[in-house]
Amino acid sequence: MPAAPRAILLDYGGILVDSTPLPWDKDGVADWLVELAGGTVSAARVEADLRAGDRAYFQWCNAVARTYAPVEVSHERYWGDFICADWPEQARAAVLANATALMRRRINRGSDWRLRDGVVDLVELAHGHGIGLAVVSNTLCGAVFREFLDSQGIADRFAVHLYSDEIGIRKPNPEMARRAASGLGVPLDDCWFVGDQLLRDVLCARRAGVGTVIQVHDPNHPPREHDRPTEGWPTPDHEYDSMGDVHRLLADAIGA
Repeated sequence: MPAAPRAILLDYGGILVDSTPLPWDKDGVADWLVELAGGTVSAARVEADLRAGDRAYFQWCNAVARTYAPVEVSHERYWGDFICADWPEQARAAVLANATALMRRRINRGSDWRLRDGVVDLVELAHGHGIGLAVVSNTLCGAVFREFLDSQGIADRFAVHLYSDEIGIRKPNPEMARRAASGLGVPLDDCWFVGDQLLRDVLCARRAGVGTVIQVHDPNHPPREHDRPTEGWPTPDHEYDSMGDVHRLLADAIGA
């Protein structure tokens, strides 16, 4: 049984929120890009570059997870380097001028997001016992994450919201956990860190020196080969399949 925490740091996707796969262009970004390009880039080229850019960014994220202190790309760099690097200058400039608005639309899944079972119980139990809460998430648009949590009535339970696109660094950079704990005014060894990915969350927490590290599996995103631990790789203190398990762990730790 871990010691009762003074603060809990939680990932967003796969931990607070779950989602189901969507059509690749549900957001209509491809049509918007065609319009911004003013006819200089075909719809087929836009679709191909969007798909290739998404794959390239995913691969980049996995690569920088091997470094100690990775940074996040800006909205402008994502669209300018991963999507439209070789577009005509005027088309590329139009995209860059709308980079943040494009990113908001690309990332926002709206009603297709849902809170994971057990999250509200965990958040309310922690809040009711004066345990600080922070969101610590890698994302290209933290604004829409914050808005979704607000729509669910729990955003204000989190005294700290840390999103990689807003602060310019990304997990497993240990500074993500350090800033969250500092913002809550709690030493790292008095914190729990709850995440779903070894390469991002567990490694970040271990590098920072978080007191208790908890991995909760995301049923919609099973571990891939490069996510699996190798000899010497950091592992969590506790491993669960549901957020309800974390709620019960907290209840037992605080004697609730």
